[in-house]
Amino acid sequence: MRKFFEKIVAGLLTCSGFVTSITILLIVVFLFIEAFGLFKSKVIEDGYVLALNKANPVNRLSPSEIKNIFDEEITNWKEVGGIDAPIKVFRLENITDYYSEEELGEAYELAGDKIAELVQHNPGMIAFIPSQFVKEGSNLHLIKDNNISFKDVIAGAEWFPTATPAPQFGFLPLITGTLWVSLFAILIALPFGLSVSIYLSEVANTKTRNILKPVIELLSGIPSVVYGFFGLIVIVPFIQKTFDLPVGETGLAGSIVLAIMALPTIITVTEDAMRNCPRSMREASLALGASQWQTIYKVVIPYSISGITSGVVLGIGRAIGETMAVLMVTGNAAVIPTTILEPLRTIPATIAAELGEAPAGGAHYQALFLLGVVLFIITLIINLSVEAISAKRK
Repeated sequence: MRKFFEKIVAGLLTCSGFVTSITILLIVVFLFIEAFGLFKSKVIEDGYVLALNKANPVNRLSPSEIKNIFDEEITNWKEVGGIDAPIKVFRLENITDYYSEEELGEAYELAGDKIAELVQHNPGMIAFIPSQFVKEGSNLHLIKDNNISFKDVIAGAEWFPTATPAPQFGFLPLITGTLWVSLFAILIALPFGLSVSIYLSEVANTKTRNILKPVIELLSGIPSVVYGFFGLIVIVPFIQKTFDLPVGETGLAGSIVLAIMALPTIITVTEDAMRNCPRSMREASLALGASQWQTIYKVVIPYSISGITSGVVLGIGRAIGETMAVLMVTGNAAVIPTTILEPLRTIPATIAAELGEAPAGGAHYQALFLLGVVLFIITLIINLSVEAISAKRK
């Protein structure tokens, strides 16, 4: 009977592991499928076209050029390879500036003809209009609408997913912000975490350790929003005053908050790994004349390197994937930061802030899923790098 139950338990555990593996695989596959749908979307907003005068030779415009034209940063067609004429922007809401409601018809049934007439009489005009207003045989020249390219997304320097007529899905500011915050968080957390781990494992007496260890472990259970409020109340004003900045919501504030959040994980895992070092190895080192610190550096840390690596990886995962606390203290500016003392935005914060507002299945929605893929790849690369470095040290 006992063997029968053991087989049942073993079977259940095997099934559980199989189901978990399949579930994780399906999640990853779904993430990638939804994300790469972005590259099937068009540059110009769905259901709209960009119409030019027939005499205008421009056939293609990049997303950034379209944005700069409608933001009036590009004002002459020769700047984009066209005729030497000033650019005149037209949107559908501007139509009443040119025609009366009687001329357009009660249901705007004549709007298409009037827009075509308007563009024909203005060689430098570019009209952003619904595609239903473009009739067959009209004299309008339409800009070719290509699919969103991989280069424009990964190397794009602007993130304006709700911009019209061409949303900007440049990931570079978000990737840069994520790497800045995560890197500085680990640079701050790792020395402190390793130092506290060494103290608890090798220096502190039993009474001190029994007091400090539960307190440190308790920190890992505090909700991230509490850390965010702490950052807003304490860290942000401190940074603003110390560095004489106009605002204290910067990448450094996010890094410090993330470092504090990652410390309990790094300390707990690393300290446990060090305490697993056999007592005989410590005693042998001391018997050969090594000091306590030489024993820690030459014996304990090398023996515990796999556990230290695990702590670092878990700490990095906490730093890169954190959302709420970072959202509260980094300023959420989707620009490429030049220093850690500037506002920035991370990938997790962007996903959390915008996913609820993005129409399901749309380009913005798919872009957020693609950000999840990028975050997954960044985390995977960092984890593999840490594992490779620790393997070489062994």
